[in-house]
Amino acid sequence: MKVKKSRLISSKRGVVVKGEWKAVNVDPSVFSDEGLDGLVCFEELTDYSLVEPEKAITDHTQTTSKAKKKRTAREEDGEEKPAVKKKKRQKKSKQEEEPQDESVPDETLEDEDEEDEGPDVTPETQHKTSKKKKQRKKKKKTTTTEEAGAPSPKKNKNWSRTLVGSEGPSADVTAWKDLFVPAPVLQALSVLGFSAPTPIQALALPPAIRDRLDILGAAETGSGKTLCFGIPMIHSILEWRKASDGEQTTDRPEDTEVCVESLYLPASSETTDGCPAPETSGDTAPEQEETGGAGQTQRKTHKQPLLGLVLTPTRELAVQVKHHIDAVASFTGVTTAIVVGGMAPQKQHRVLMRRPEIVIATPGRLWEMIREKHPHLQNLRQLRCLVIDEADRMVEKGHFAELENLLEMLGTSQFNPSRQTFVFSATLTMEHSLPARLQQKKRKKTEQRSRLQLLMEKVGIKGKPKVIDLTRREATVETLTETRINCTKEEKDLFLYYFLLQYPGRSMVFANSIDCIKRLSALLQILDCAPLPLHANMHQKQRLKNLERFAEADSCVLLTTDVAARGLDIPNVQHVIHYQVPRTSETYVHRSGRTARAAREGLSLLLIGPDDLMNYKKICRTLEKSEELPVFPVQSACMSAIKERVTLARKIEKMEYFHGREKQHNSWVRQASEAMELDVDEELLLGGGKDEDEEREQQRLIKSLKKQLKQLIAQPVFTRQMKTKYPTQMGRLQLPLTTADTIKVKKL
Repeated sequence: MKVKKSRLISSKRGVVVKGEWKAVNVDPSVFSDEGLDGLVCFEELTDYSLVEPEKAITDHTQTTSKAKKKRTAREEDGEEKPAVKKKKRQKKSKQEEEPQDESVPDETLEDEDEEDEGPDVTPETQHKTSKKKKQRKKKKKTTTTEEAGAPSPKKNKNWSRTLVGSEGPSADVTAWKDLFVPAPVLQALSVLGFSAPTPIQALALPPAIRDRLDILGAAETGSGKTLCFGIPMIHSILEWRKASDGEQTTDRPEDTEVCVESLYLPASSETTDGCPAPETSGDTAPEQEETGGAGQTQRKTHKQPLLGLVLTPTRELAVQVKHHIDAVASFTGVTTAIVVGGMAPQKQHRVLMRRPEIVIATPGRLWEMIREKHPHLQNLRQLRCLVIDEADRMVEKGHFAELENLLEMLGTSQFNPSRQTFVFSATLTMEHSLPARLQQKKRKKTEQRSRLQLLMEKVGIKGKPKVIDLTRREATVETLTETRINCTKEEKDLFLYYFLLQYPGRSMVFANSIDCIKRLSALLQILDCAPLPLHANMHQKQRLKNLERFAEADSCVLLTTDVAARGLDIPNVQHVIHYQVPRTSETYVHRSGRTARAAREGLSLLLIGPDDLMNYKKICRTLEKSEELPVFPVQSACMSAIKERVTLARKIEKMEYFHGREKQHNSWVRQASEAMELDVDEELLLGGGKDEDEEREQQRLIKSLKKQLKQLIAQPVFTRQMKTKYPTQMGRLQLPLTTADTIKVKKL
């Protein structure tokens, strides 16, 4: 081994060799140590200079090229190299044969070999340079595969992007051509595998695209309402582009021709004619993902107005709508942006500075941006399409005050008579049947206005819109099995744990309050059910992360409030459990609509306690259910083992909850007293200010209870009957026969 002469390049300064390395006389007894067996000699360098790193690298390449020339000249003259150099060459050749360098091209290996021959390169710096070259090569490979359109090997983690279609062989889209769908959108639908439109799409697209009518659409959950306003919006933007390009033909005839052609071609670095795609600046490149889908061409001018606005009640629904529109507009170059709360307003401000044509937003953050006078949101008179998704929820009194201000502004100072309005919901036309005492009072009123008329007034639709109502009388889909369990408030935990244990799968559990979700999350976590919470008090990043995890897992539980009740199209949700009966019939329909989507089967289970009876009767009356829902079958023999587990888990959860609350409160009191230099009053401390021994004893008790619960969980509960993925038998749930069913059986 030889102590190698090193260049010693740091992050700030570098070393350039001027003189030669000279041997240092060392006492031979030094080499007798065991650690210095392979040491050959020591060398020192006295003639050198310190320079900046970039200059050091350039100077180093010059010195290595000179050294190579000297070596070749020496070989021609027949001179032999020293033995030390030969050993180093053999060692380097062994390193080149290692498999870790197989991915590096031959040219880079030769360059590294030349650097090894130079007098100022260490193995550490050589390893760093080779590692950087490998990383650069990997980045180039990924960019080339993305440009070629090859599927990325990485699994996509965004739950909503996996919903827009299955990218396989192109589907036949002849059924869409009679609906006046633009050619680039047809190409995207073919790639996504959408061969035929749904009933709501077949009825809504022709009047929206051909006649440019305002649309009020009501259809069952999972029927594809997003494309009913997404495709007409894209068509309207393409028509606006043609008109604006036609006005500019006198000034730039060649450029406009290229731009119109690029609308109907896939986005890439070059078009098929060899014309380069528009370049983007380095500052705007990181925002590509937020303003439009991958591969969409950027066609921006300083006067690009906002042409489409979509308003949604929740952030997660806005994210989903954006990805669905991006998928359909992947061959048009239409750019989208999302403006919602819970995310950095500075980044959304930068995204809007790129002037996207479509903005999907929640009312609160959008109104905040308008009040801040963002340039892209100042001129809304050119807005061609306005969409209010889940409109019945959006216009409810006291829920979205910003929406009222926004609609008032769009109807007065920013009014556009040619603007097209889309209003969609699964419960748009649902009428509530009032009690008899209120119906008599209502008959006395002379003027009766329907719910649709009130909604049209609030939204600002003044003409005669196209009203499409495809909802059933029951408001839920036919493939949904609706059941119930009557129990006490304390027994709800037992039946919930029983269902999750007996019927594993992808289940959503809804509750009316955030505190209930937090308690259930802690309880099911102790019972090893691994729940994923979702509520409004969570950070937006964590909310989206839990949705991704829920969509990826085959068997998982999502504990959520009504924030996930509307619009979310999570794939293959098999069960919906209403831990608390919803307060309105619309909420019940939207909760149950998270399952049995796109003609699939699903199950809805209501856990009805004494406090929920009034809401349950109201739902049955509004949905015109002549009879009560069938009772879900439960194996009573297993409930004793279930009760033992849940009771023990409740005890652990209460102890941990109160212990955590005491610890947090007492630490705050102590910190505040120290800051004010006061003595701590024990009366202010929760739990009487326990000492360390009491704390240790309580932790020991919790640990023993958890060990006991673990032993109970390890024992099987269901011995005779196997666990099934669906609560069905021969494809259908075996429920007690209702009176209507018994009449049918007698007739047969």
